[in-house]
Amino acid sequence: MTKIHLSDHFTYKKILRFTISPILMMFITSIYWIVDGFFLSNYASSSAFAGVNLIFPIIMIVACVGFMFGAGGAALVSKYLGEKKKEKANKTFSLITYTTLISGLVLGLVFFFTIRPIAQGFAGINSVNTSKEMIDNAEIYGRIMMAGVVLFMMQGYFHCFFSVNETSSLGFVFSLSSGLVNMFLDYILVGLCGFGAAGAAFASLAGMFISTVGPMLYFFFRKKNLIRLGKAEFDIKDIFKSITNGSSEFVGNVSSSLISILFNMQLLKYIGEVGVSAYGIIGYVCFIFFSVYSGFSMGISPVIAYNFGAKNKPELSNVIKRSFDIVAVSGILMTTLSIVLARPLSMIFANNYPELLDLSTRAMMIYSVCYFVAGFSMFGSALFTALNNGVISAIISICRTLVYQVVAVMTLPLIMGVDGIWLSIVIAETLSAIQTLIITFKNQKKYGYSLVPKWREQSN
Repeated sequence: MTKIHLSDHFTYKKILRFTISPILMMFITSIYWIVDGFFLSNYASSSAFAGVNLIFPIIMIVACVGFMFGAGGAALVSKYLGEKKKEKANKTFSLITYTTLISGLVLGLVFFFTIRPIAQGFAGINSVNTSKEMIDNAEIYGRIMMAGVVLFMMQGYFHCFFSVNETSSLGFVFSLSSGLVNMFLDYILVGLCGFGAAGAAFASLAGMFISTVGPMLYFFFRKKNLIRLGKAEFDIKDIFKSITNGSSEFVGNVSSSLISILFNMQLLKYIGEVGVSAYGIIGYVCFIFFSVYSGFSMGISPVIAYNFGAKNKPELSNVIKRSFDIVAVSGILMTTLSIVLARPLSMIFANNYPELLDLSTRAMMIYSVCYFVAGFSMFGSALFTALNNGVISAIISICRTLVYQVVAVMTLPLIMGVDGIWLSIVIAETLSAIQTLIITFKNQKKYGYSLVPKWREQSN
């Protein structure tokens, strides 16, 4: 099969071929948490399952620093490649890689010692509906994950650069290998040995070790790579540009984690630990469906950034228009699939708990509608990251994951009860999609792309 290059003309088929590996990479990453959740819910206590879900948003907040540097750096490096500045691209890639590595070590050390107070603070919102066992499990899982959170960060970071290197299929191989290791160790440590939350954490970190060290060695030693790790040239502007480019990914992930915390607080208030567990089940399933959008956006972003740097406006327009079409069709398919599979998917985690099974099934049926519109704002945010406009990208992410969701999750439950909590995500994603499409249309002239079909341009 012919290799696809960033400089190629992209048809629908070629876009799907180029992005399928990043989509599968993100899918495998989402399997990490699904496998952890499966073994914890079926072979450990309900408090262990709830404890992991309670502290997981904090782990994600720290880990998404890596994705911020990865997404922002990939856009910058791709732009340099489009401008034919290969040496600059390599030095920038190396600089951002080392910066991310050091940041991970420092953040892991800081949060290692603060996990229990954080868990107690969240659970203390409603002490009647929480238990000491849940806090203990949250602490155990959190401390182990923070000890190796640099692996989590670097895994997400390297995911962004395989497409830039035009070797996204290799990224999938690393992700698949790490996922299989995680599944096997979950079976041994949680299923057979009964180590609970600690076993799940060790299994995850073991998998992440493969998808961190492997790519680092690959980018350092393979001479035929389009981009390579090597000597870095310190440039504060490149670091700052990577942060601002990727700020939307950071803000979006942090906001999502904060929203998860807010959801847990509301659920503890209304129905107790069973609500946190139900939200955890939805979160696992949501990882799968959102991984399609995030993987697609991550895969196509270097193509957009490359053509932006090369000032190839016709191809830039072509890729953006086709990408929105793919996102629209994907939304219809995923919403339908999620509604049909709501109960079977819930049974994976809650088959032994009838109350939790009924609650999570109903919640998932309501929640599923959000997949119909969520892709527009997720791709829109990635689009402006690729265009090296972190401000617009961050605005889209903040409104989508924080502003709209906070307002919705705080107000709708007062009117509709628990169902209002699940419906809030649908309302928030719909508002965000409308906003994203308006922003995208308004910025056509500024960046030189066009969303108007050729036949309409000719008729005008």
